[in-house]
Amino acid sequence: MIFHNNSMIKMLTMLVSLMAGVLFSVAASASVLEDGILDRIKPAGEVCVAGDDCAGAAAPVAVSSAGPRSGEDIYQSACFGCHGTGAAGAPKMGDVADWSARTAKGLDAVIANAINGFSMMPARGTCMSCSDDEIASTVQYMVDNSQ
Repeated sequence: MIFHNNSMIKMLTMLVSLMAGVLFSVAASASVLEDGILDRIKPAGEVCVAGDDCAGAAAPVAVSSAGPRSGEDIYQSACFGCHGTGAAGAPKMGDVADWSARTAKGLDAVIANAINGFSMMPARGTCMSCSDDEIASTVQYMVDNSQ
């Protein structure tokens, strides 16, 4: 079937771009998560539990207890897929014109859009584990690097 409708083609292109961005972000963060899982499922005797001496090595820290992540870390693991490529119309980091149009409404509005979702971007982008403060820090990181 041949599509003659430009809006249908544009919508399909945006959907494919968004899916590619999500898959790229998931693949980038999967290796970090996999390393943590492999550490936690080691056979008995190879696991370092918090409070144990562990031959002088520090006990491994779970990803969730490491504290707030930096905006740069979150951007690299969850946002780059779209904001690094412009997939689905996302403003590319470093593109002054793209970000100026968005920040004209104020940084709080941009952060609210990132938390709640906007246009093709789902709520929290692809970082469902991010706190509101981490989302705000990530938005600030992208805006600071796009001026």
